[in-house]
Amino acid sequence: MRQTLLAAAAAFVIGGATVGAIVGHAQPAPPASGAEADAPWRGHPGVMAWRHHRHEGEMGEGRHHRAPGTFALVYRQADRNLTPPDVQKLAEAFLLWHGNHTWKVANVAATPDGAIGFEYATPEGSVIARFTMDPHSGRVTRVG
Repeated sequence: MRQTLLAAAAAFVIGGATVGAIVGHAQPAPPASGAEADAPWRGHPGVMAWRHHRHEGEMGEGRHHRAPGTFALVYRQADRNLTPPDVQKLAEAFLLWHGNHTWKVANVAATPDGAIGFEYATPEGSVIARFTMDPHSGRVTRVG
C-alpha cells in the first residue's frame, strides 16, 4: 500500500513538472488593449473567465469562449493576412481532414470584392462547389 501511494505521488509530481515546462514555453498572447483591458475578469487568476463570462469579438457576440485545447500554444491573430496560396493549402487540408483524397481544389484567385475564391472539383475537372474565403478572418462562404 505504501509503495502504491509513493508511486502515485511521484507520478503526480513528474506530471506537474512536465505540464509546467510545456506551459513555460507557450507563445504569449499579445497585450490587451481597449475594451479587453477593461474586462472585469482580467486580473483574477482564481477565476476561469473562459467558463464564466461571455466574450465578444473573435468568437462572435453571445458565444462562449472555448477552453484551451490541443493547439492552445498558437495564438490566433486578429488579421490572418491570407494569400491565394494560403487559401489553397487550407482548402486542401479541409479535404484531407475529412478523408477526401479524390476531390481537388481549383481556380484559387482573388475576387474584386477582396475575398479569395476557390472551387472543389472532381479529378476529371467537374466543379462540385464554389466558395470564397475572407483573407482577414478566414471565414468561408459558399457561393455556388
